[in-house]
Amino acid sequence: MSVPETLWSDSLGTFATRCLQVLLVAAVAVALVFGMTQLSVVIIPIVLALIIASAMFPLVDFLRRHHVPSAVATWVSLLAVLGVFGAVVWVIVLRVESQFGDLAASAVDGADQVRRLAGNLPISDQQFQDAKASVLDFLSSKQFGTGALAGVSAAGSFATSAAVFAVVLFFFLKDGPRIWAFLCRPFTGHRLERAQRVGDQAVTTLGGYVRGTATVALVDAIGIGAGLLIIGVPLAIPLAVIVFIAAFVPLVGATAAGILAALVAVVSNGPVAALWVVAVVVLVNQLEGNFLQPVVMGRTLKLHPLVILIALTAGTILGGIVGAILSVPLAATAWGIVTIWNGPDKPAEFARQKRPEHS
Repeated sequence: MSVPETLWSDSLGTFATRCLQVLLVAAVAVALVFGMTQLSVVIIPIVLALIIASAMFPLVDFLRRHHVPSAVATWVSLLAVLGVFGAVVWVIVLRVESQFGDLAASAVDGADQVRRLAGNLPISDQQFQDAKASVLDFLSSKQFGTGALAGVSAAGSFATSAAVFAVVLFFFLKDGPRIWAFLCRPFTGHRLERAQRVGDQAVTTLGGYVRGTATVALVDAIGIGAGLLIIGVPLAIPLAVIVFIAAFVPLVGATAAGILAALVAVVSNGPVAALWVVAVVVLVNQLEGNFLQPVVMGRTLKLHPLVILIALTAGTILGGIVGAILSVPLAATAWGIVTIWNGPDKPAEFARQKRPEHS
């Protein structure tokens, strides 16, 4: 006995059903993203705390296995993290403050050099003076003052986020496995095993990513910072710290920090020194791309460069600089979860290789 066809049982109806399912999933995803952007003061510190706790878990586990009390091990790890962040901020602020006067004087000389170099271009002295006056007018304008007030508000939000980050990180370090066990209570049987695999894979991927990236970033900072010191560029140490931080943004971070260092060099030391800085940045980037990244990150960041670029773009649009930093490790974690969805070595059905794939 044949089943009578309805509007939803033929091929067009099946296609319409799939379209409605896709639209529903997209609507839920958009709602989640919107909610997270509205609660960024809370969501971003929690995600950062999860990533840092994953990276610090081996230290906490090592201390506990050597009979260090859990509370002591947690406090040691937390103070180590906060100490690193505090040292980074202190180095940048202290060195910039101590060398700001010299850099300002060099900037004036650099502006004069740019003016002389522009003498061969169709730009009159009056046009150059008008552009300079426009910049000065903006710095003293109401719009600049409004921007300064917005900066004060942003500083307040940053302080709130920092407090949330410290508290959440403490509890993740202290009770991370217990928190995940509590979240897994609704599951039993193979679903519980899957949830446990997902938790282990997330911690492994996030921790490995942070530790590997920190290693690469440290080498970048030491290489570029040493080059800046040899060339004699002011603010070499703060710039090296900025290189270290920027290296956490894959593909473009270290290069962007190198461009900043070259701009400082051209202002303070002239174009020849800037060219040497560019050469140092290119050399360090080649060392990173051809040696460090494959060795240090090969097992952790199993993502195609195109996927990394798309994740960076989406993260930057949604979360700015913080989104750019978080997008790639989150994408790597999501893919890592897919690869163990049906077992330790069994990816989800849609991600399994079903035929030879030629490059």
